[in-house]
Amino acid sequence: MRGGASSLRLPIAVSSGILAWSAFANLVLGDRAYVSRNLVLTLGLWFVARRSGFGAAELGVHTGPAAVRGLRVGLVSLAVIAAVVALGVSVREQVPLISMLLGDVRADLDGGRLAYAVLVRIPFGTALFEEFLFRGLLLALLLRTMSARAAWIWAAVVFGLWHVPPTLATLRLNGVAPLGGDGLAAMVGAVVVTTVAGLGFTELRRRGGDSLLAPILAHCATNGAGLLAAAASRGG
Repeated sequence: MRGGASSLRLPIAVSSGILAWSAFANLVLGDRAYVSRNLVLTLGLWFVARRSGFGAAELGVHTGPAAVRGLRVGLVSLAVIAAVVALGVSVREQVPLISMLLGDVRADLDGGRLAYAVLVRIPFGTALFEEFLFRGLLLALLLRTMSARAAWIWAAVVFGLWHVPPTLATLRLNGVAPLGGDGLAAMVGAVVVTTVAGLGFTELRRRGGDSLLAPILAHCATNGAGLLAAAASRGG
């Protein structure tokens, strides 16, 4: 690890701020202006990062061959994720855990709202914002103060903890007691799964020419295919 404890003050402060925002956004603001506020935050973070001396490439924003490679890797990832989700739906009757995951009441949407969620809310409100925040800005900041391995793990763990408040909100929406056995298991599981996903998204950035396009598309596929699968299961 580069530097001493003083070099960790900014990463700790930024990580704490990120987690505080997750709690406020999910438990206080809820869905109010979700897409527009996250687009504004993404642009604001981009401006602050650039003014603070971070290069576009350092933040994962590329043009030319790197962007093409990121797009290619992202599209392949999207296809693979969609196939895995489709397989999961096909065996949901034999695997109780999959049936439970597909039982989320948030998927009880009509055609228009479902299309909006998959084509607008997830790509521009969730994937773009979170990938720039975690695989762009936070990772770039961490790489300036520690080894690549430590930076990857730190960013992934913060990404996992970021999902505690939305999981808590979802549990309440689905009538599950957060402090009960099922609720605690769901929150721990969400942190573990999204931490691993965070490492996977970072690897996709690396494989995709260090471009954020690859993890953005994979993130869209993960959330979008999951929502479509849950909607199809509820409809069936």
